[in-house]
Parts: sequence; structure tokens; C-alpha cells
Amino acid sequence: MMAPPSSFPVSIENVNEFTLLKIHDSDSAKFLEKQKASTPKQLTWFLLLKLHRVLTLLSWLTNGFKSSFGLIKKRVSLPDDEGPKHRGRLYRFLRVFLALSIAGLAIEIIAHYNNWTLRVIQPWEVDGFLEWSYVAWISFREDYVAPLVLLMSKFCIVLFMIQSLDRLVLCLGCFWIKYKKIKPTFDEDAYDIEDPSSFPMVLVQIPMCNEREVFAQSIGAVCQLDWPKDRLLIQVLDDSDDPNLQQLINEEVSSWKDKGVNIIYRHRLIRTGYKAGNLSSAMSCDYVKDYEFVAIFDADFQPNPDFLKLTVPHFKGKPDLGLVQARWSFVNKDENLLTRLQNINLCFHFEVEQQVNGHFLNFFGFNGTAGVWRIKALEESGGWLERTTVEDMDIAVRAHLNGWKFIYLNDVKVLCELPESYEAYKKQQHRWHSGPMQLFRLCLPAIITSKISIWKKCNLIFLFFLLRKLILPFYSFTLFCIILPLTMFIPESELPLWVVCYVPIFMSFLNILPAPKSFPFLVPYLLFENTMSVTKFNAMVSGLFQLGSAYEWVVTKKTGRSSESDLLSFAERESKLSSEEKIQRRNSDSGLELLSKLKQAEAPKKKRNMLYRKELALAFLLLTAAARSLLSAQGLHFYFLLFQGLAFLVMGLDLIGEQVS
Repeated sequence: MMAPPSSFPVSIENVNEFTLLKIHDSDSAKFLEKQKASTPKQLTWFLLLKLHRVLTLLSWLTNGFKSSFGLIKKRVSLPDDEGPKHRGRLYRFLRVFLALSIAGLAIEIIAHYNNWTLRVIQPWEVDGFLEWSYVAWISFREDYVAPLVLLMSKFCIVLFMIQSLDRLVLCLGCFWIKYKKIKPTFDEDAYDIEDPSSFPMVLVQIPMCNEREVFAQSIGAVCQLDWPKDRLLIQVLDDSDDPNLQQLINEEVSSWKDKGVNIIYRHRLIRTGYKAGNLSSAMSCDYVKDYEFVAIFDADFQPNPDFLKLTVPHFKGKPDLGLVQARWSFVNKDENLLTRLQNINLCFHFEVEQQVNGHFLNFFGFNGTAGVWRIKALEESGGWLERTTVEDMDIAVRAHLNGWKFIYLNDVKVLCELPESYEAYKKQQHRWHSGPMQLFRLCLPAIITSKISIWKKCNLIFLFFLLRKLILPFYSFTLFCIILPLTMFIPESELPLWVVCYVPIFMSFLNILPAPKSFPFLVPYLLFENTMSVTKFNAMVSGLFQLGSAYEWVVTKKTGRSSESDLLSFAERESKLSSEEKIQRRNSDSGLELLSKLKQAEAPKKKRNMLYRKELALAFLLLTAAARSLLSAQGLHFYFLLFQGLAFLVMGLDLIGEQVS
């Protein structure tokens, strides 16, 4: 029986452990001729395709470099926005350090090309004054400078390892919680749905200040909370100084009040104390005594309708429970590289730090929003105080010292925004790292004299404040931004590779575990954290020694990104605006004038990116050290310094995050 034309009898033989394939067919020669004929054509198309891809890549890289250099040139040509008050002593120190490094690099280059030996046996072998000076410096460096730098580096390495051990223990605690599937529970029948009077009275506060972009979506989300209307009161605490914006917020509140929502608009005449003063003023109202719990949401937070039903029942049967904290979720976490890197940090904070501390210690720092407080706990702890820029951490520490317990709910998430510009993020981080040091100075006597256990006192002093708020920014900046480039010019005290590379990468790997989709950003995250150390170190020192910028408070800039939870309120606002336009047409000239003012106020003011001189000084310092490392062929040290210097350059030129005109 004949085989089909498209079939070929095949036999496989094994000759001397080699496999032979034979095609038995009368047309096999034609088959080979067709194969030979098609091969050059296929190869041509393959090469053309590869060439097209290479040209496309080169074109993309060329355009990218061209636009980047054009942007850098334009940025450098603009006047500097970062005034002298934002530079201070740290910038002057970095500038002097940079000048010395450049001078040192010049001397090392001269020594390298003149083949000067590092050790000279006989003095008469020295040729010239310059070489004699270099040899004298080498001798002085080995005897006096290197031991001092080595001692300082060992001290920082010890702090680095202690902090890394703490981070590892937190991760192990998180793994244990995941493995055992531990999470706070409550009685689902805590309140009778058929009887609204069984629900406790809840006060909801929305503090805001000049947050035009986000106030409407936040108010809309809070007004849709699923809770008996007569057991809920919403306070919109507006500290805005723009009369037009006050009018807009008041109208938004009035529109929801017309729909049956129990909501109040409050504006302070004397706006002192920032957010703490705003909350303290609201809690002093007479009607607050009728409420048992208070939920707090910042102006960009959008809770789901079931938020109160997932948090408030945890308080029932737990008279010592003072706070229930929910997790943040970010609507713009994929907006740009800056928001992606922030998301890694905050995922670790909530998934690991807050969850582990909440489960094992019943204590953690209140995040200032997306939490529910027992009003009695606030009152017994002294209420909101205006003494620091971290009023949320302040009240949490005082409540903990008074014996109140906290619960963290990792599975209850509230949508919010991340700052999209480096300027906004930098100011936020300055406040977050300056405030804890102010608080530590104020709370230390109270912690020592409190009636809590010795273990809780040690946790507060050594872990919560010193290790995680002081030591972390100190060693990160000192070790990787000062000592490491210094050791390039003092090779006798060179840092080992496991300090520069292996341990930081492992710790970054642990940090990125709660956000597994961010693994491609492992190296950028490591460089980003080291780059932010200059801001955090400067803020820590300012708060610890109460320097000028310690009490600086700047509201984090929001963009008003829409999300699934505010689509309904957005549609309602659109219909409301259309009806308002019809009403305004029948208004007097004064009403039309007010409308034009509101429209003008709604247009955001354009501003341009900034130059950050501390970051730029560190960029050139690290690149100088990288050049010195290249002379010594130090391998990984060179690559780390090179990429870290480039990271500082990107931040100093404000090329990360949102780009504005």
C-alpha cells in the first residue's frame, strides 16, 4: 500500500551512540531542493525582521536620550526654586565634601598615570615635592584617618545589621500570621439589622485644607456609608483659606444634606494647630458626647459603603479596645515610577509592620486616617494635641501608655492617592520623619514613668522610636552616602561586598515581597531608598534638635484620580453642575460674577519642576567616588557608586514622578 504524498517513511538507527534519521522516499531529492530553495528567503526575512527591531530600539533610545538631555538642559537653565532655607548646614557639608573628593580624585589620577608606588622604602627614591606630598598623605592616611573611618563604618554596620535583623523578624512574624491564617474576628450578629437602635452612634470626620481636587469624591464616598442614618453624623472640617473653595465645599455638603444625609460643614475662624487643631476643635462640640466612636478620613480617602460594618463591630465586648485601623489601597500606584516605588514601601508597612505589631503587641502607630477610635480612649489619653506634626502617632502613643489596645485589619482597604511628584513626596517624608523625633523628645519622660510593662517600654523606646525612626535614616545616609564614597579614597577601610551589595539586596527582596508584582523594580527600589535617605536624615536631625524646618507642615498635593468607588458620585455631581448652570442663568449679575470666580479658581496653577541641590551634590560626590573606584578596579563598588550616583542625579534634577511645566 502506497504512502500519501505528504508522508515520509522514517527509520532511526543508532550507530556508535549517534542517532541517524533517514527519509525513505522517491521524491526526497525534490524535498531537499525545496528546503534549500526556501532557506535563503526565510533567512533574508529573518535578518530583515531583526534589523527592523534593532533600528526601532536604536531610534527609541536616541529619542529618549535626546529628550532627556533636552529636559536636563532646560531644567538646569532655569533659576533655582529651592531657597537657601531648604539647604542648611547639610548642603554646605556636602559641598565641602564634594570639593575635597574632586581634589582627591585629581591627585589620584596624577598618581595613577605617574606610577607612584603606594609604599616607598627609602626617602631618596621620592622624586619631586608633589610625589613627596602624596607619600606623606598615604602614611598619614594609614596611621590616623583609616582607623577612624574604619571605626565609624563598623559602628554603622552594627546598626545596619540590627535593623536588618528587626526587619527579618517582622517578616517571619508576617509569614507566621499567613501560615496560621490569623486575623481579627467579630460577631457577625453583633447588631440587629432590623433594629437600628442597636447600632452605636458613630461620628465621621473629614479634615481638609485647600484640597480642591479631592473634596467632592471623599464627601461623596463617606455619605454613602452603609449605617443607620439616625446613628451617623458626618463632619466636614474645612480649614481652607480660599473663600471660593469654601463656597464649593459648603455647596457639596448642602447637596448631600438635601438628600437626607446627616452632614455638617465646619470652618474655623482661627486656624491654628494644623490637622490636630482642626480635629480638636471639632471634638469640642457639645453634640459629640452623644457619640461612642469616631471614624477619620483624610480628604483623598474613599471608604467602601461597608467600612463601618467591617470595623465598628470589633469594639463590641472589648472595652479595652481603643482603635481599629484599616489598610490603605492606592488608586494611582501604577501612575509613574515614583508611585510604584512608594507602593512597595507602604505595602510592606501595612502588610508586615502594622499587621505584626497589631497581632503580637496590640499596638502600632495610628496612620492618621482610615481608622475608627473609641471616643472615650481619645478623651482619656488627652485628646488631639498640637505639639508635633505627627498628631496621629502622638495620640496612639499616649493611648498605648494609658492601656488601650489596637486592632489592625489587613483585609479592609480604603482607596486613597499617592503623591505623584517628587516635591510633594519629599515634603511628606520630611514631615513623617521629623515629627517622630519631636514626639520622642516629648514622650520619653512619660514612657519611662508610665505603668505599662518593661517589655512595652523597651519596645516603644528602642524599637518603635530609636531603631525604626532614628537609626534607620542615620545609618542609611551615613553608611551609603558618606562612608562608602569616603572609603574609595581611603582603601584601607574599604567596606566588604556583603555590606554594599548582598545584604541590601536581600533586605530589598524582603521589602518587596508584599508587592510581588513589583519584583522588576527591585534594583530601582534599592537605589531609591538610599536616595531618599538624605531627606529622611535631614528631617530626623531637624526633629531631634528642633531646627527651623522641624515644624513645617505642607498639605500633600493631590490630583483627584477617579476610581470605581466614586463613579456614582461623579455622575451625581455632573447632574448637579448642569442644574446649577440653569439656575445661574437666571441669577443676578453678582451671582454670575461668583460663578466666574469659581471657574477661575478651579483652574490649577501651573508650576515647574525644581532642582534639589543636596541630591545633586551627592550625585556628583558618588560619581567622583565611582571614578576613583574605577582607577582601583574595585568591581561591584564601582557599579554601585555609579548607579547610585545616577539615581541621585535623576532625583536632583526632578526627573522622577510627575513632570510639570
